[in-house]
Amino acid sequence: MALTAREIAQLVDGELRGDPELVVDGVAQLDRAGPRHATFLASAKYSSELAVSRAGVVLVARDMAELPSRCPTRILVGDPHEAIQILLPRLYDLAAPDAWVAPTARLGRGVKLGAGVRIEDYVVLGDGVKIGDGTRLYPHVTVYSGGEIGARCAIHSGARIASDGFGYVFRNGQHEKIPHVGRCIIGDDVEIGANTTIDRGSIGDTTVGAGTRIDNLVQVGHNVRIGSLCLLMSQVGVAGSARIGNSVIIAGQAGIGGHVTIGDGARIAGQAGVFGDVPAGESWSGYPARPHRESLRATATLFKLTGMFKRLERLLREREPA
Repeated sequence: MALTAREIAQLVDGELRGDPELVVDGVAQLDRAGPRHATFLASAKYSSELAVSRAGVVLVARDMAELPSRCPTRILVGDPHEAIQILLPRLYDLAAPDAWVAPTARLGRGVKLGAGVRIEDYVVLGDGVKIGDGTRLYPHVTVYSGGEIGARCAIHSGARIASDGFGYVFRNGQHEKIPHVGRCIIGDDVEIGANTTIDRGSIGDTTVGAGTRIDNLVQVGHNVRIGSLCLLMSQVGVAGSARIGNSVIIAGQAGIGGHVTIGDGARIAGQAGVFGDVPAGESWSGYPARPHRESLRATATLFKLTGMFKRLERLLREREPA
């Protein structure tokens, strides 16, 4: 689909500057856009790329309206990210497909699929699995028995849902497996990245709240409860029975210990190691994780130790007899 600059400005409620009849039929990054592309600028960090971009239309934040640009038309908006999100479905066919099951998919007994579900190649659904309306499972997804996925979800390739958790009891001279009979319940409008694994509960349920986004290569252990509208970035690991509130952000490679509680709206920095409860609304970082400012002070102090030791060694040498 193609749109004029005037139509785009009306669509995103923006202020048009330039040729209103200029036509675009795609969206591209600043440095790759051509004359028939729209692009966007949300940070002055990329102003040098805007200056040489060949895009036909640029959606730009109002406070950066006067930055130099070769683009013949610019549209001033409050939030370029939000504006481009509105524009994309109008330029590209993103409509949900009709219900479809690939011939290579394997469905267990009693599987229930909602309207408009798309099950792609080599997906495996265990006995009794439930999939809500409009959800899409990409190739090679496996949902074990005990898995329930809500409406309008996207589960990317290689994800494993409702696999057994890592639970054993040492008896009779060996690690004996604890049977896992709980469920793994994924709420509506959840996106789960490629090769992410979410274990089923041992007795209770593992749950992921509505609107949460989980990146690639994330591990969620058994009996974990994740609230709504959370963001978990790549390589996060969440140990069993952790409790994560609503609107929590956990950055890449952070590790969350078992039975830990993270309050609503908390933020965990990348590579943090969380071994204790995190209060709602706080930002924690470091290893072991602690409030972010405290973590920064501790790290700064550690870095100063090298200089202190060097000065101490120099003083000791100066006091040594000749």
